[in-house]
Amino acid sequence: MAALKVRVVSPERTVFDGEAAAIVAPMWDGQVGILPGHAPMLALMGAGELSVDRPGGGSDTFHVAGGVLKVERNVVTLLTEYAGDEPAPEGSFEPVEFAEN
Repeated sequence: MAALKVRVVSPERTVFDGEAAAIVAPMWDGQVGILPGHAPMLALMGAGELSVDRPGGGSDTFHVAGGVLKVERNVVTLLTEYAGDEPAPEGSFEPVEFAEN
């Protein structure tokens, strides 16, 4: 079975760099699930829990806030404003706001 190559990078460090069977990430307008074979995609991230399911079982969970997610040929790259084991400190992340027409 194919696996995803996932890399989660914050300004301070690379938080995760490895294989995954699936991920669920917070986007600015909800959550997105990514499986192997996913169509190419570029999306704005929101704040919340990022779940990385390992190919052999088990999962890793991180808190992320802001940034972008890119999917291309089973490679998922998340460039985040914040990533860690605890939620982002209060006031350290401002969600994207879009103007209404």
